[in-house]
Amino acid sequence: MKRRPALLVMDLINEIVHPEGKYAGDGYLDQVTRRGVLENAAEAISLARAQDIPVIYVVVGFSPDYAGFPERSTVFREAREDRRIVLGTWATEVHASLRPAEGEPVVAKHRLSPFHGTELDELLRARDVDTLLLTGVTTDLVVLSAAREGHDRDYSVEILEDATATSDDALHEAALTVLARTATISTVRQSLAG
Repeated sequence: MKRRPALLVMDLINEIVHPEGKYAGDGYLDQVTRRGVLENAAEAISLARAQDIPVIYVVVGFSPDYAGFPERSTVFREAREDRRIVLGTWATEVHASLRPAEGEPVVAKHRLSPFHGTELDELLRARDVDTLLLTGVTTDLVVLSAAREGHDRDYSVEILEDATATSDDALHEAALTVLARTATISTVRQSLAG
């Protein structure tokens, strides 16, 4: 049976992966740069578009007044106090090297999971998708959440490992070990160039 994939490009936004982003100094920019994540994600996007595979972007952020902010979250604790990841600002724009093409959806999320409180599942079902190809940051939080929830929604899941990153090597490797229990670990070229 032929797979019907969609490429998810998750949280590769200025606040996290641009040198001027407020989260960049927390180790994300170093990993993304050292591992060539932006270049690999750009290749994945190009290969997906060439094969008419849907590309769907996911960006994390909050409204300017932080309505609905997760008060108990340890992950997002600095966001409100430091005015981080405000939707509709430069901070939550997809990095310039990966910009969405006209008509490619951009899903805004307010938690780690790209499914929580969003229209992502409906977008995937409307495109008859059965396989998620995951790219983005962070491997141990966002990618792990997407893979687990995607699995439980009956999607096949592939992690494009060379297009993912987190704040340090140990967390990235640990996340991949856990992810391998519910997803296939591959690379951009293994998944899209064959």
